[in-house]
Amino acid sequence: MAVALAVAAVAAPITAGAPADAATAKPNVVVIMVDDMNVSALAYLPSVRSLLADQGTSFDNSVVSYSLCCPSRGTFLTGQYAHNHGVLGNAPPDGGYAKLRAEQTLPVWLGQAGYNTAHVGKFLNGYGTTNPTQVPPGWGEWYGSVDPSTYSMWGYTLNENGTLRTYGSPAVEDPALYQTDVYANKAVDYINRKAPAGQPFFLSFAPLAPHGERAVNGVDLSERNPRPAPRHRGDLDAVTVPKPPNYDEVDVSDKPAAIRNRPRITPAAEQRIAARLKGRLESLLAVDEAVTRIISTLRTTGELDNTVIMFTSDNGWMQGEHRIPSGKIVPYEESLRVPLIIRGPGLPVGKRVTTIAANIDLAPTILDIADATAALPMDGRSLLPIANDPGSFARGIVIETGPKQNGAWYTGLRAPRWTYVEHSTGERELYDLQQDPFQLTSVHNDPRYAATQQALANQLATLRTCSGDPCRQWTPVPGPRL
Repeated sequence: MAVALAVAAVAAPITAGAPADAATAKPNVVVIMVDDMNVSALAYLPSVRSLLADQGTSFDNSVVSYSLCCPSRGTFLTGQYAHNHGVLGNAPPDGGYAKLRAEQTLPVWLGQAGYNTAHVGKFLNGYGTTNPTQVPPGWGEWYGSVDPSTYSMWGYTLNENGTLRTYGSPAVEDPALYQTDVYANKAVDYINRKAPAGQPFFLSFAPLAPHGERAVNGVDLSERNPRPAPRHRGDLDAVTVPKPPNYDEVDVSDKPAAIRNRPRITPAAEQRIAARLKGRLESLLAVDEAVTRIISTLRTTGELDNTVIMFTSDNGWMQGEHRIPSGKIVPYEESLRVPLIIRGPGLPVGKRVTTIAANIDLAPTILDIADATAALPMDGRSLLPIANDPGSFARGIVIETGPKQNGAWYTGLRAPRWTYVEHSTGERELYDLQQDPFQLTSVHNDPRYAATQQALANQLATLRTCSGDPCRQWTPVPGPRL
């Protein structure tokens, strides 16, 4: 495998396609990105654990910089923070698919490096609402779900290389047309056609699960949302709502008003959380089976040993922590942290890495693997050297939201030990994750942490608008005064 560890560290012109003999030595890359999955859900995905985690490297401290679908997926495709790629929300005027500069994204750069490229499933929010037959730049094959049908497990429409095709009806649960399974069929078919081949391929596989479905007339989502595949309905009916120490947090006096004003979790609210949780987890069982099929197909075609497979989510999900019954876009661990597992050549087997990783690192890592070059400055960095020598890196990750998100916004830093947040309301939060992993007590007013907070504030002042190499600079932060 030809790997350039420093690739994409700074802006550079797009390189020409690799010659055929060099291209055949490059690894294939498969990215499996689910939607709204928090880290705790990994416990219910045995194939992901056995076929990916046990055979690859798990980044146990992986976070997203903007915990919302569209901005996070924009970061995956560019290696940039949202404040640089410009997708600052799920919908206009601040965000949505139209805000992405699609001609400067990962599939374009990989295509220039000799890769076949394909996308199956969800893309950025709002895709298809204006021009449903458009194929974004860089994708050799395209099976993108057209919004708003993306958010229906049945009755969704795909743009299949310029032709629209609708699968089923939202109210008819046809087992043969369950969204995740249809996507998996297309992914497996693509691998069978492209492997083995003279050119490497890049496959983006993006199921909706475990994201909730949209309300449609004739569809009952009161028991499960999202609806699982019919074969999995009831498989996890015994699951109960997990209650870590921050579930329905009793004392929120240290939190911003947006949390202080939230009511406690009532029994009725807990029942709704439980119903949604069962739907979410059961919907992921089909994703777990899709992982098995993808691995099996790669093995059968002889490409498994030359394929890097990434499994991750665009953001996490709240389910009662800090009194938040559902949602994301908040600076708390359940919203920010996501699974990130990478298996393939160049990655240690069965290794768990605690060094912080982030979604800004996905594109630089893939470019590193592919020996390809970006035409934009990368805010993240390749995870390959971190996987092999995790103790040699330290940094903080910018966490941010768009300026109009819910009428307020925040920006902050998620460092290995610290979460520091500055809200547009003037409120502050500071958590010592080493002492308080559940973020029960913000120490922003604790004089013992004054130097800590000042150091984080100073670095945030620079990093909140950083681009490229400065985003990877970090100065050690002092701990609390005893």
